[in-house]
Amino acid sequence: MKIVVAVKQVPERDAAVRVAADGRSVDESDVAWTMNEPDAYALEEALQLKERDGEGEVVVLCAGPERVTSTLREALAKGADRAIHVVTPEEGEGALPSRDTLGVAKLLAEAIKAESPDLVLTGLQSDDLGAGQTGVVVAELLGVPHATLVLQVERAGAGIKVKRELEDGWFQHIEMPLPALLTIQSGGNKLRYATLMGIKKAKSKETREVEAVAAGARVDEVVKVAPPERVKRTEMLTGSADEIATKIVEKLKFEVKVL
Repeated sequence: MKIVVAVKQVPERDAAVRVAADGRSVDESDVAWTMNEPDAYALEEALQLKERDGEGEVVVLCAGPERVTSTLREALAKGADRAIHVVTPEEGEGALPSRDTLGVAKLLAEAIKAESPDLVLTGLQSDDLGAGQTGVVVAELLGVPHATLVLQVERAGAGIKVKRELEDGWFQHIEMPLPALLTIQSGGNKLRYATLMGIKKAKSKETREVEAVAAGARVDEVVKVAPPERVKRTEMLTGSADEIATKIVEKLKFEVKVL
């Protein structure tokens, strides 16, 4: 089975993120980059599927400027067989930030079509934007069935069986035909580290560059980017111990909504 895993390079979670001078984007200078965590789980799921089958191929795909090659090398070191780099400019027209979800999905779908994979995996959402839309839009462009919030995947005859996470602790088990696309939920597996042998082998694995399709007109517009406001509020509760306990429960239930 040939599996294509689409990954994204994002700023590290503890990176100091600053709003750019235009107020509509993030200042990417001096930002450390890493593989999007949900995509890392998608890669792990693909590697485990191949290991269980004892055969197949895992192809990792990433769009972006030259810097994304570090993320592709990481995926190769973990066990991916080869990599595809969809080359986009660092900034300006055609760069990833200049494309909306549909635009990004189109350039990924074009690269995937050339591979004719049996299965496409990607993370549920990205750590930077968190829209959770790219995977399902790619599936529509490819014309294949898809499932989201997937925790586990296994072969089932000529197709696959997936475990999906629903609300309130519920799960759904469904069977799907191939080819298909799945967006993987974080936490389904334990992520592996790249071994020294894997890092050495990655140097000899193929990384192919493909030209990104032209960027079309955006269907959305970013008006403003701003850091979240930190608001602290202290409220003193008075009354007897029973009355205070009742008030705390009400606030946790109706205001904080954690009960």
